[in-house]
Amino acid sequence: MTTLFLSQWREARTRFSNQLASVNEVELTKKLGVSPNSAGFLIRHIAEVELLFAKNVFSLPDVHITARTVMEKRDTGVWVNLTELLEIQLYAAQTLEKAIQMQSDGDWANSVTTKEFGTKSKAEALGRIVSHTAYHAGQLSLVLKYGQ
Repeated sequence: MTTLFLSQWREARTRFSNQLASVNEVELTKKLGVSPNSAGFLIRHIAEVELLFAKNVFSLPDVHITARTVMEKRDTGVWVNLTELLEIQLYAAQTLEKAIQMQSDGDWANSVTTKEFGTKSKAEALGRIVSHTAYHAGQLSLVLKYGQ
């Protein structure tokens, strides 16, 4: 089961990661219309939430994250360093992958409770992070294509 879930997560995350190869620093400040979030904010936010899942949902020790996009709840315009954003998203991908790999097949039925989404099985929680990343990857795609 863990192997299947890991494959699913890897494939779903390509909706985000495949976009990053063509992003340039100028595009990081792009927004779509009156949308509050820039491309840079979205990249950082996806990474932060993946790291929070690795730490708080899948109990991976030693995860280093200060979730500034979550704490500030808005784009403050500081997400403009492409190198830093690419580094944190890579760290998030590797960290969440490690956290998923650490789960035994039996762990997926175990419940986890968070203030953000209540009590869910770890399998349901994985669905939550997969859909979260894909949701914001869709936003990122639109911002990069049509944003100013």
